[in-house]
Formats: sequence, structure tokens, C-alpha cells
Amino acid sequence: MYNLNHAPNPSIPWNKGKLVGQKPPLKLKEIWSIRIRLQIANRIRDLALFNLAIDSKLRSCDLLRLRVRDVAHSGTIAKRAMIMQQKTQQPVQFEIMEQTRTAIGNWIADSRLNNGDYLFKSRYRNSPHISTRQYARIVGSWVSEIGLDPATYGTHSLRRTKASLIYRRTKNLRAVQLLLGHTKLESTIRYLGIEVDDALEIAELTEV
Repeated sequence: MYNLNHAPNPSIPWNKGKLVGQKPPLKLKEIWSIRIRLQIANRIRDLALFNLAIDSKLRSCDLLRLRVRDVAHSGTIAKRAMIMQQKTQQPVQFEIMEQTRTAIGNWIADSRLNNGDYLFKSRYRNSPHISTRQYARIVGSWVSEIGLDPATYGTHSLRRTKASLIYRRTKNLRAVQLLLGHTKLESTIRYLGIEVDDALEIAELTEV
């Protein structure tokens, strides 16, 4: 008979003392592994989608609602873009790096997109752009191809990736908060999965 005295205490969560994000970010070598595979396979749309997901740090709903005019002006891909977030109704700005600008430009030209078109149009008539479910499947295929478990990694892994890299290099929580478009610093701490003690120490150092 099972001994209740030795059962784990259900009141103590496994992640006590640590704020854990939903999905882990990709590492640099994993970013490049996916990127190179997409380049070699000439998957123009996927390369543009992957690069922009990493650079923009947008939620799936905002990323997939981007139109050509949001990232391009007079046929030139912008170095910086700003959109209104669907979840928070707050504006967020993001940079578009050179390799991402090239990938987006190639995709727009290859698919002959117009200024008002969704950047990632759906192939299904009942949806104007790729759905979040479709996007999740696409991300799952990317991570599977480099040997990662699609059950562990997901669309939030891409949103979290660049923010995590920036945080590791700078330890600047407030900067990452702005980049992610979070209204509260606590949300950024939770999203990055930072140790509680470390977060408190950083908060004290960044008080103004």
C-alpha cells in the first residue's frame, strides 16, 4: 500500500523560487541551424517568417497580422517598424536586421505582394493570413528538423529568443521590457524565467 508519509508535498510547486517561462528560447547555434536549412532549401517564405519572428519579438497574433506596408515603404524594407499590439493595445517598436530585410524583400518580390497585402498570406480561402495554429505547426517542423522536441519548443520560443540574448548580454530588464512591449516589469521577469533573487537585485540596481 502506498505510504502517504512519503508522498511529495502537493503544496510545494516544482518551480518554487523560480519564475519560469512557457517555452525555452533558441540558442544561437540553433538559430543558425534553422536559418541555414531554410536557405539551402530555398524556402523563401519560411526564411522571412523565421527571421522576422526572431527580430520582431512579436506575439504570434501580431506577427501574422503584419502587412507589407508595416515593414516596407516605397519598395524599401524599413530598418525599424512600429505596430499596435493586439493584446495590450500598446505600441511596440522593433528593429529589422539586414539579413531579415533581405529575406522579406525576396519574399515580397517572389510572391508579388502589394502594399496592403498581409505579409504571410494564407493558402486557405477562409483565412486572410497564416493562422496561429498553422504557424505553430511550421515552427514545430523547423525545430524538429534540427533535432529539437516540438513539444518543448514553440512559437513563444521565437518571441523569447532575442529578448533572452539581449538580457544575457546587458542584464537590462527595463530595455527588454520595452522590446517585448510588456506593461509591467514583473511580466518580463516571469517571461524570461529569471531567478527571483537575481531579479530583485537587478531591480534595485536599475532603480531611478
